[in-house]
Amino acid sequence: MREVPLHGARALASAATPRRFDLVGLHWRGRGTVLFSTRSIGGRWSRWHVAAPEAEDLPDAGSVETVKTRGWRLGNPYWTGPADAIRYRLRGDVRRLRAYFVRSSAERLPLRRLEVAGSPVIVPRAGWNANESIRREAPKYASALHFALVHHTAGSNNYGPGQSAAIVRAIELYHVEGNGWNDIGYNFLVDKYGQVFEGRYGGMQRAVIGAHAQGFNTGSVGVALIGNYGSRAPSAAAQKALANLLAWRLDVAHIDPRSSLTWISGGNPRFPAGTPVFLRAISGHRDTGFTECPGYALYRRLPAIAKAVAATGLPKLYAPAVKGSVPGLVRFTGRLTAMLPWTVTVTDAAGSAVATGSGVGTNIAWTWDASAAPKGRYFWMIGAGPGVRPATGGLGGAKQPPFSLTGLTATPEVVTPNGDGVDDSSTISYTLNAPATVTASLLDLNGTTVATLFDGTVPAGPQAFLFSADTIPDGLYQIAVTATNVLGVQVTGSVYVTVTRTTP
Repeated sequence: MREVPLHGARALASAATPRRFDLVGLHWRGRGTVLFSTRSIGGRWSRWHVAAPEAEDLPDAGSVETVKTRGWRLGNPYWTGPADAIRYRLRGDVRRLRAYFVRSSAERLPLRRLEVAGSPVIVPRAGWNANESIRREAPKYASALHFALVHHTAGSNNYGPGQSAAIVRAIELYHVEGNGWNDIGYNFLVDKYGQVFEGRYGGMQRAVIGAHAQGFNTGSVGVALIGNYGSRAPSAAAQKALANLLAWRLDVAHIDPRSSLTWISGGNPRFPAGTPVFLRAISGHRDTGFTECPGYALYRRLPAIAKAVAATGLPKLYAPAVKGSVPGLVRFTGRLTAMLPWTVTVTDAAGSAVATGSGVGTNIAWTWDASAAPKGRYFWMIGAGPGVRPATGGLGGAKQPPFSLTGLTATPEVVTPNGDGVDDSSTISYTLNAPATVTASLLDLNGTTVATLFDGTVPAGPQAFLFSADTIPDGLYQIAVTATNVLGVQVTGSVYVTVTRTTP
């Protein structure tokens, strides 16, 4: 970070900036605006950019993530590519100005990718080398996901496929170290080449509260296309990747991508707290605040993208709902995109079935007469065959946390099966909060299964198994762990291990 003098020269030359930076963001005090231009390593100055074109890419007002920068206006992270100087212009009341510089070079290593329970191929946080040590607090979760908000990052469109991970890494560093946020603000990011990146930590299938749309972070998933799409349309690859990502993520939440809803604002300059706001299930950030994000060329394509999302991955189950309590009458409803046989299954806390209902059609409607059922905790599942993602939930008793797999680690992360008796194997540890069937697979960098390391049923609590690399060739591998509970809910995690027989 550099404090910028507001008098005299209006440029910070190499003596006042790092010898090289790839991303810059500005903070200032006052109601005015700031513009900036950067000089490439080759000596060419960029055009002038507004420091905060998307001024409401922010955490919710009053959250702990706003403490560090309270009273400051925050500029967006702007990818410059290799640069060594910055100049600025001030308009109106600007009393202090700070420049935050990030260097994040592209790496030559191939990106590590995974698929999560039917998801498109995603580069996980480990794949783009997220710095997990700088995360400030544990993730926070909404009770459910209700809609998606599409953004653009507002930086340069001039980047290569090998630079995308570096851009994501730079945004993470700026959001955390510069803005003081808990983590990167977006839940997912998509580049112009169709690569999808996991954003904020906490689980890609869970309703992680991000910091991307002030007043509308809770209950939404924020997806940012890397680049600026005010006048230039996203590439076909980016639009397809966005549609595939949203088709999967909204299906996990059983949301009809062509539906609409009224959401209550948590508070921002456009919509004060408590204001009801009409939104589409796939909305642009500009629908929630005073911003041009995600740029008109992208925003105008959102209806077509929603249509593509609705046509991807059929058949689907939308709007599952349960009304009633135990003991009493409990009504189960839902909607299918095709006429299919459906079932509703209710189990007790031990996993034993206590009631079932079934039918055929697009509308699911069944009532469980639980008048004689004892009080307690029950679980339900609405399913419509192997091609449809089931919906699950709980009834009665104390509220249970969502099914989770946490603490997945490999000890050691580097395995050296060279016969010296040291680090010849690795212990894979994790914790489940409910009994489950667990499968652990060893994958190469192309995502091909090399071996099945574990397959069995385990109880809740801490678990571990041994990874022996005696017959595994040297290289970098991903260990993917999938756990499925008694209701069919599936969670996943992954960890990376290196196998090498070369002694230091």
